[in-house]
Amino acid sequence: MSTEERSPIRYYLDQIGKTPLLTLEEETALARRVLKGDEAARQKMIQSNLRLVVRIAKDYDNFGLSLMDLISEGNFGLIKAVERFDPDKGGKLSTYASWWIKQAIKRALASNGKTIRLPVHMVDRIAQMRRVTARLTVEIGREPHNDEIAMAMEIPLSKVVHMQSIANRAASLDQPVGLEGDATLGDLVKDESERTPFETLRGKSDNAEIGEMLAALEPREAEILTHRFGLNGESPLTLEEVGDLFKLTRERVRQLQQSALMQLRRIMTERQKLLTPEDVKKNRMAEARSEVLSEFFRSKGISAPPKGRPGREGL
Repeated sequence: MSTEERSPIRYYLDQIGKTPLLTLEEETALARRVLKGDEAARQKMIQSNLRLVVRIAKDYDNFGLSLMDLISEGNFGLIKAVERFDPDKGGKLSTYASWWIKQAIKRALASNGKTIRLPVHMVDRIAQMRRVTARLTVEIGREPHNDEIAMAMEIPLSKVVHMQSIANRAASLDQPVGLEGDATLGDLVKDESERTPFETLRGKSDNAEIGEMLAALEPREAEILTHRFGLNGESPLTLEEVGDLFKLTRERVRQLQQSALMQLRRIMTERQKLLTPEDVKKNRMAEARSEVLSEFFRSKGISAPPKGRPGREGL
């Protein structure tokens, strides 16, 4: 945070800090009124949750937008969450709103021309690292060492060092940041003209065919894949974010995801078996789609499902 920002941000924090937090009973009552169009209830719910936006925005600081800009964008996400939150479906507003706030902030970062365009999953991991660092600082009373951060996140120490090097905005695009020093920050900058594996897949298949394959899955599994891989045109979500949406643990989301991916592999295999010798061209296209789908899985850091019948693992 720059010196110039400290005064307005401090003033803003002082102002929003004057609004007391809502009890669960107050939140539920207000949310029901909001759904009926009560503007006063809407304003009170927004004001009472502005501190949540600040807490989340801090995790995405130093990616190209000022903290105040991040807070402003996050507030738009909070407003959407307040307007759509239904307390009778279970869960708390803070959990529901966190997803909307993060999405608003990440969209702003992606559209800002001055932002270093890192993959969404990397931005999320760095944000998670910052949250863990802040928590450990409070728990142990000092700045945690890198190995302590790695242990808390259950990842190798080298990955912590890797993420810290990327998060350092003072680094130039030519500075080595790879785990072996063989990549640069410039290598991680997103090329807007580059087609993603899924975009390539869509270029080889029509939307109806993709929709048919997803429709063959259980509705929840299809929704999980849609959110995890951004098949609806939105940014892909992390396992944690999908878990928040469906009220599932991170591990359960991973299990359902793997099961769905294995079913997709089986569906594509069965479709290829139905092709006749006269459909040579279509067969080649099907093989290309299968290869692109495998590449898509790999690009997301997921092992491609094995060919053949899916087992019961992960169910």
